[in-house]
Amino acid sequence: MTATRRSLLAASLLMAFAVSPVQAQAWPQKPIKIIVTFNPGGSSDIVARLLQPGLQEKLGQPVVVENKPGAGSTIGADAVAKAPADGYTLLLSNTAPISISPFMMDKAPYDPVKSFSHVAHIGSVPNVFVVHPSVPAKTMPELIKWIGAQSTPVNYGSGGVGSIGHIVGEMFKQQHQLKMEHVPYKGSAPMHADLLGGRLQFAVDTLTQNVPYIQDGKLVGLAVTARTRAAMAPALPTVVEAGFPKLVADNFLGLSAPAGTPADVVEKLNKAVTEVVAQPTVAKRLAELGVTPEPMSAAEFTKFVTDQVSVWAPAVKASGARMN
Repeated sequence: MTATRRSLLAASLLMAFAVSPVQAQAWPQKPIKIIVTFNPGGSSDIVARLLQPGLQEKLGQPVVVENKPGAGSTIGADAVAKAPADGYTLLLSNTAPISISPFMMDKAPYDPVKSFSHVAHIGSVPNVFVVHPSVPAKTMPELIKWIGAQSTPVNYGSGGVGSIGHIVGEMFKQQHQLKMEHVPYKGSAPMHADLLGGRLQFAVDTLTQNVPYIQDGKLVGLAVTARTRAAMAPALPTVVEAGFPKLVADNFLGLSAPAGTPADVVEKLNKAVTEVVAQPTVAKRLAELGVTPEPMSAAEFTKFVTDQVSVWAPAVKASGARMN
């Protein structure tokens, strides 16, 4: 071997040793951020913060929850879609930014299926029709009758433009030709301020944050948008029982990453989420929140999202709901 070839070989070995420690670093090596597309206090935010300690323990790095609401929850989702595909920026995905809002826009900023690596399904929670106690309605048919008797359109609230409550409200309005006007809020907390104060007549919102008000008699629950009764509110009938099967609509919760996130990172995240959700204290709290856990592999969750989009896209377009 010539001196030149020996020098080249030595240089190559040095480069290999210099690079290998970096390449060998296992993910994660720094804090992980989970973006929630709604303001603090909603179901997505509550669930993200519930999983936070367990994920930190499983992954060995700090997990930070960041609220990034706006534009029907597409601002936060778009930020994740455009983030580096390295597993350090994640989305607390749910029905609004994935299955609804993109189809209320002339040109969505991302593809709800192709722009993400859908990592893990956490569970699902139904919505609920709730009214202020001053509204003389205790059932869905009574609500329809009351709305029909009003001389001016009745305002109904939701957690925001593009939320599942918004779309279910528009479906309800169209199916029964009701005089209703949607009032979007930046999350459930500001909506409840008006609803509890009687400045808003009724709302379609995630069940979780409404149960305490229903139990205290501050709001009246009429029906949950599910096929079976919710364990956290067993006295509330379902929309199927109430005679409105077309209003069945569960809000799913999951974890998604930018498209192209390495398969080993996705697998590690899926395993961590599945294990945390199965922890007794977490499972108990999820049940209290009305969330029904349903673990899935990343492939199963991706198919689930694809199916959700195929069902909701035509429903959203048919509702006529648009981003202002």
